[in-house]
Amino acid sequence: MVVLSPSPVTGARRGRILAVLLTGQVMASMDGSIVSVAAETIRDDLHAGSAAIQLIVSGYLLTVGVLLVTCARIGDVVGQRRAFLLGLGWFTGASLLCGLAPNVGVLLLARIAQAMGAALLTPQIFSLIQTHWEGTARRRAIGLYSMVLALGVALGQVIGGLVVSADLFGLSWRPVFLINIPIGVIALAVGPRLLPLSRVDKQARLDPGGVAILTAAMVAISVPLIFGRDFGWPVWVWISLAFGAALAVGFVRYETRVRHPLLDMASVRPNGVKPGLVACWIIMGCYTVFLLTITLHLQTALGYSPLQSGLAFVPYTLGFGALSLSWTRYPQWLQRALPIVGPIAFGGGASLLVLFCRDQWQPTVAIPLLLLAGAGHAAGYSPLIAQITSLVEPRLASAISALNSTGPVLAGVTAVAGLGSVYFAAPSSADGLVRVVCAVAALLVVGVTCAIRVALTGRSVDRVA
Repeated sequence: MVVLSPSPVTGARRGRILAVLLTGQVMASMDGSIVSVAAETIRDDLHAGSAAIQLIVSGYLLTVGVLLVTCARIGDVVGQRRAFLLGLGWFTGASLLCGLAPNVGVLLLARIAQAMGAALLTPQIFSLIQTHWEGTARRRAIGLYSMVLALGVALGQVIGGLVVSADLFGLSWRPVFLINIPIGVIALAVGPRLLPLSRVDKQARLDPGGVAILTAAMVAISVPLIFGRDFGWPVWVWISLAFGAALAVGFVRYETRVRHPLLDMASVRPNGVKPGLVACWIIMGCYTVFLLTITLHLQTALGYSPLQSGLAFVPYTLGFGALSLSWTRYPQWLQRALPIVGPIAFGGGASLLVLFCRDQWQPTVAIPLLLLAGAGHAAGYSPLIAQITSLVEPRLASAISALNSTGPVLAGVTAVAGLGSVYFAAPSSADGLVRVVCAVAALLVVGVTCAIRVALTGRSVDRVA
């Protein structure tokens, strides 16, 4: 039995609902990077070791990545609306614990709890958009969603730098977490009145076997990717990765046989869905490693502070935001072309930026190239994920949401592990940046190829129709 919302989302109400949903997404996305800016301050204040700081920063990403698929399925079981509000409340409460943590042990545990809340609330956002928006309204909502999904990381760096530098009320790093409290409380106050009743499948079950296999696979893959470089890529890293890959294959086979799958594989069967998701994951992974290496280069080689390096990346966010907000107004033929042209623009802007600004940052050159790269990133992601949702039945919204949430996280972790090692292995920061951009360009070629396959699939569907 499936219970649907008795009141459709229409008119001005859409904007208020989307504001609540995207507020949760911004909070969850920002906290993945905002702590990186405050890491040194936390280390000094709590007298923490390097391993503890690494766990505080990376443990959040690890926990979120491991739990996303399971939490997306929880949304089917209890309803996406209820799961979102529970996750938002959990995240807000854990943020308070982070801000009040008296020592590094408490902070680490609170940080993991915070990640659990983020993992519960984030997949529900995309599911609710798929369920309650249609046509042009859905594409616009996805454009906004894509914008905050990608730019939350960059905003975290900027806001983290501002908050730490300001030393608000003499609280040092603590406001980095405490700023979530008033925002979360407001969202929790208005959310129950605004959010529509969501689809609940009374027959849905949370498959324990699938949860166990997938959790083990994600841990076996994520842990070595996050921590392998710091340990010098020992043998256990490769054993763990191989074991994780085998478990992932086993999980897919298991899900095709179980009665109540954790991740319904019917979601990836329509033509165009698989290459489309791969293209989305590639561009998000490339963005993550590009942001990391540019930020490191600005700070280590060019002497920028964390705040200055964050502000230097603002033109990228403006380019991404402008394209994300406007692409739905373009002609259909141009919307179809954007996922192909976008990665080319992103790769071209990033490559030219490194070519001309690696030795000396020139704002007159860097700003237009960052605008181009940001717009290219948005063009390669937002229209494509919107097209993917149109290929999948609404009942599979949570499965696509899980893949759309988990894929970029894993892609980012993999890109940072692999290409980050390339960067650090180079004789200089500038040389490392060049090597990373060359690798990014090669990956984007694969992404463009996948996007072309999706475009050809769309044309075939149009001819049949």
